[in-house]
Amino acid sequence: MAADTEAFVDGTADTAIAGVALLLTGGISLLGIITAEAYHPDYATTQEISDLGSTAPPDPVSYEPTATIFNSTMLISGALVLVAAYFLYRVGRSRVLWLPLGIFGFGVFGVGVFPGNMTPWHGLFALLTFTSGGIAAVLAARATPKPFSYMSVLFGGFSLASLLYALALGASGPLGGLEFGGIERWVVYPLLVWVTGLGGLLLGEDSMNEANYSSS
Repeated sequence: MAADTEAFVDGTADTAIAGVALLLTGGISLLGIITAEAYHPDYATTQEISDLGSTAPPDPVSYEPTATIFNSTMLISGALVLVAAYFLYRVGRSRVLWLPLGIFGFGVFGVGVFPGNMTPWHGLFALLTFTSGGIAAVLAARATPKPFSYMSVLFGGFSLASLLYALALGASGPLGGLEFGGIERWVVYPLLVWVTGLGGLLLGEDSMNEANYSSS
């Protein structure tokens, strides 16, 4: 009985840690981007998000403290997603949940390590982040209950569709008024909403498990 209790406590603790890490990811990412935008002397949301860290060559430009805020935000957010993926793996959750999530976290962390002036690495990690994030959200539908699974497909699918639009048409077509930075936000922000929602779901599961265990 003691062994069962210890296993239960360890499992719920792991789920709670993963949930907290993902909730923090959503909050830190959003606040970090907003803060970096506010400190940038000449920035518009029609610009690429990564311009907050540094613009691309041949004439890269970065401003402080904007660059430090943005790059640190990416490093912390990526690390938190990796922590969440690890604890979901440790607690025995489905591979379709933790593995794509871990790849997504690795991509976000890489964006922080390699700012926009470090080509081609920044572009590769940014593409990895966008692609793996959308796929992670869609695949999470197989490992999460309804109706959250429907929302995972919705947010992940919307993000991937926006990414395909950006790759195919760039800043042209019916969304041309958003320019590339605006379209990029259609890729990124749904993933931040999804990550935050997944964190809340995991914390809710943890609370329900504790309540059910206490009443048994």
